[in-house]
Amino acid sequence: MDSVLKKLYDVVLDRKAHPQEGSYTCYLFSKGLDKILKKVGEECAETIIAAKNQKNEETVLEISDLVYHLMVMMAEQGILLEDVRSELDKRSAKIGNLKTMRIIDHNT
Repeated sequence: MDSVLKKLYDVVLDRKAHPQEGSYTCYLFSKGLDKILKKVGEECAETIIAAKNQKNEETVLEISDLVYHLMVMMAEQGILLEDVRSELDKRSAKIGNLKTMRIIDHNT
């Protein structure tokens, strides 16, 4: 799976560096961050709705759209795929990821 994500991200980076007429990715870059973030939000909402409706095939399609648009956002922001992989690697090495609940005594 990692290689699929890397291949996709490499295509996104290439489109940013070498715009091609008719490319949807290039269109997003030309419209700027607001358009890219709007698409991320739309795809996120569509993923949530598909999952809520327990439509697995549709959910997979929407997750794929979301991942793609997140990669466009990452490229626009200069965030590398390796940055995300490194952060996920750090998190997976943690033991006991639950945040500690803090109880406040308002009577003292």
